[in-house]
Amino acid sequence: MNRAYYQNSIRDFIEDDESYILDQLTEHHHFNLDQSQRYAWKAQVHDLKEELRNLPKGNVYFEFSIPRMGKRVDVVIVIDNLVFIVEYKVGSKVFNKYDMDQALDYALDLKNFHEGSHKKLLIPVLVATSAESVNFSWGDISWSDDGISNVLLASFSELNELINKVINSYRKQDVSLSNKEWHEYGYKPTPTIIEAAQALYQGHNVEEISRSDSGAQNLSKTAQCITEVIESSKLNNRKSICFITGVPGAGKTLAGLNISTQTFDTSSKEEHAVFLSGNGPLVFVLREALARDEKERTGISKSEASTKINKFIQNIHHFRDDGLRSDDAPDEHVVIFDEAQRAWNLEKASDFMTRKKGVKDFSMSEPEFLIDYMNRREDWGVIICLVGVGQEINTGEAGINEWFRAIYNRFPNWDAYYSPELKQTKYGLKDYYFDPGYLNLFEKSELHLSVSIRSFRAEKLSDFIEEVINGNNLKAKSIFEEIPNFEFVITRDLNKAKKWLKGNARGTERYGLVASSKAVRLKANGIFVKNEIKAENWFLNDKYDTRSSYYLEDVASEFDIQGLELDWVGICWDANLRRVNNEWNHFKFIGSKWQSVKSVENKEYLSNSYRVLLTRARQGNVIYIPYGDSEDETRPPEYYDETFNYLLSCGLKEIK
Repeated sequence: MNRAYYQNSIRDFIEDDESYILDQLTEHHHFNLDQSQRYAWKAQVHDLKEELRNLPKGNVYFEFSIPRMGKRVDVVIVIDNLVFIVEYKVGSKVFNKYDMDQALDYALDLKNFHEGSHKKLLIPVLVATSAESVNFSWGDISWSDDGISNVLLASFSELNELINKVINSYRKQDVSLSNKEWHEYGYKPTPTIIEAAQALYQGHNVEEISRSDSGAQNLSKTAQCITEVIESSKLNNRKSICFITGVPGAGKTLAGLNISTQTFDTSSKEEHAVFLSGNGPLVFVLREALARDEKERTGISKSEASTKINKFIQNIHHFRDDGLRSDDAPDEHVVIFDEAQRAWNLEKASDFMTRKKGVKDFSMSEPEFLIDYMNRREDWGVIICLVGVGQEINTGEAGINEWFRAIYNRFPNWDAYYSPELKQTKYGLKDYYFDPGYLNLFEKSELHLSVSIRSFRAEKLSDFIEEVINGNNLKAKSIFEEIPNFEFVITRDLNKAKKWLKGNARGTERYGLVASSKAVRLKANGIFVKNEIKAENWFLNDKYDTRSSYYLEDVASEFDIQGLELDWVGICWDANLRRVNNEWNHFKFIGSKWQSVKSVENKEYLSNSYRVLLTRARQGNVIYIPYGDSEDETRPPEYYDETFNYLLSCGLKEIK
């Protein structure tokens, strides 16, 4: 697959006619081509023909695709073991920090996800064609441990000199790629859910933006299995419910978004799907990210983009309310419920309907009502439930058991597709639900996603965190020793934690502080969990915006960040979950005192809140645990010390 609009050897590029190259670039460009883009290409081609004329053998690539980011690199030049990632700013007189970050982001993406770049030296270069001469010197270049240089700067006609100087000092025989050209090697990305949503919405398929190694291949198999269920239901005029399980970060939400984007722009409503989530911050962030991206790519107004996007990503409660207003069937044939285990039980649904909606005698749980709503369709319909475990963080969340209870008691004619994983005791399902003599059951192994793809550096991270939360420090330490490429440290100094986050992040890699929503005594350390954040600003705004996560002023809770992720996370740990005599103890702060949490269910919610916080990072975590204060009876040092020492015993290293 050609991932560039134009690619050739440097020698043949020099010989190719400029008009032919421009025609190739134009032909492969699938969006409206404005005059400024064509002018930029013309300037780049003309400049590079001069700049590369005296260079040795190598290859050049124009508009090289980075599907995880939904973007393209202006120019990539590969010479032996050196990869120059060149970002052009035609007509610019200055070297903008944003543009420098963009060039570095491309280099980081290739280094992390493109097999052909793993063992090469990557040099991001920003060319501002109208800037004054930079006069590149050796003091301008430095290298990170992974073989990426800092961003080098060049004005018009300086690229040749820069490349030659780098070649003369760093060129060496590259035997690792002796059998293939650089571009022929695989690209195995692990996008954030925001990046994935943007790429899928732009028309990429799930195979393009997900890893292709054997450990993660079942994401594609899951997508294919769901497609087959939808086609079978449509063909046979059946109603079906499909349960997708997976470990944290395995791609359940990605699988759901893939279905909704595949069917979104169809001219027929026959297969129109909607992605539903009760996770308000996730909905707001995804909608805002897609609207901003659509506006930037197409030039339409943000309000127009939002109107379009809001049709296929909706809050589950708004969808439910549509079903309350009338007895009509929904327009959609396919609905995807994210985090289906978090739907409300009968008690919470009934209480809410009475207090907020004025509906008396409401006698259905949320799962039962949602199935009932889809059951109004007289033809066919498919419900896809994305099921996590250990993620319930709100009271009144029913778990997956309520979905099966509703099918068993009221909708036995529905076809139910499920993964074998659902039979495990942790899901709490009754054995008789799986009686094939009563329900139309279809067990599909493809419906379980067993490998975490959230962190491309640590697939065993979720196992490690599970043992930490379960109190098994020795087992946790054993697993931790098998996670060499994921940074996980601990400190008692908040400033050290912030410095660590800033020091590890490169380019626009996102970092931020998180804490339990009940961690109210962190207020004494300047961490205010009661201050509400606007999730779309916190997750999407740049590092120069005080409302963004980058500023390390506003802290996100488990409710703000569930289903989303950062590259680097600072977890602020309070005394609400603390070790006492080698066991976890659960507390809530009421008035001016800590009180023990008695309810088993509420203890689980609190443990889950920390489980969520600990699984949000793609590249590294730092845990901050305060020292406490012997003069403050709500924060004595012993409330924190044993927890700190326990986490050290799990394998974490203290920042010195």
